[in-house]
Amino acid sequence: MVGPPGLGSAMRVEEVCERLWPGRGARVERLGGGLTNHNFKVSVGEEAFVVRVAGDDTDLLGIDRAEEHGAALVAASIGVGPEVFGYVDGSLVTRFVAGTPVPPDEISSPATVARVAGLLRTIHDGPPVPGRFDSFRVVEAYLETVLARGQPAPERYADAKAHADEIESALGARPERPCHNDLLNANFIADGDRLWIVDWEYAGMGDPFFDLANFAVNNGLDEDGDRALLDAYGRPGEQSLARLTLMRFMSDFREAMWGAVQHAVSALEVDFAAYSGEHFERLEATVGSDPFRAALDAVRG
Repeated sequence: MVGPPGLGSAMRVEEVCERLWPGRGARVERLGGGLTNHNFKVSVGEEAFVVRVAGDDTDLLGIDRAEEHGAALVAASIGVGPEVFGYVDGSLVTRFVAGTPVPPDEISSPATVARVAGLLRTIHDGPPVPGRFDSFRVVEAYLETVLARGQPAPERYADAKAHADEIESALGARPERPCHNDLLNANFIADGDRLWIVDWEYAGMGDPFFDLANFAVNNGLDEDGDRALLDAYGRPGEQSLARLTLMRFMSDFREAMWGAVQHAVSALEVDFAAYSGEHFERLEATVGSDPFRAALDAVRG
């Protein structure tokens, strides 16, 4: 079943500690975790680290822990992510950042949007990361997983896929750059004047406009916010706005199908069907909007 480890995870983090800090009396504290891993703060003497223990079968969600490690190394090398201290049997160990996740009402503020745009530009202009992330293929792979688990395709999948094919055809060939692909506010850590991006599970070489749209749609930016993001990123103009608008759809389509996979395979007591449905509703609202049709016309030239 996909999901974070259960009671056995405490033993697993102790095993990581024994491998990295044998006999040093590491002190372990459970942190808030996501749906695909558990995070632990480990204190060793005066130093502190974060150990991320992976959940079972997270490969069904397209997660490759070795690729996550490689992406985290790149992120650290360009000053966007925390220092990577180690990697033990799929568990990533980074330096502890003494900060807090950026709250929803702050992540969409003009000042924070400008800071995020700068970080994304640094990532996209940086060294390559392992793996590849193509949202158009991801939704197809997620459907295969749903069907393989004996579940029917979501009722709204066929219509959404038709729109996705239309978008992919309109966009044509796109350059691939290093991308994070999961830009929820919880993955931004404010540490004084510094902003870090964590959780590189879905990172891969992909379309920078997916990253921009993923941040925009997940953090409630309106059209003015989208324009401000693109201006700060260094890609102003109607063509850029059109691409971001179209990839807003793909961000929600990916999230809807992620929820469908979790509904099919997860043991967690979470209403993933409702989660998936919310994102299908949002992408349908996007498709029905005038800016979406205008964006398709704009990218087609």
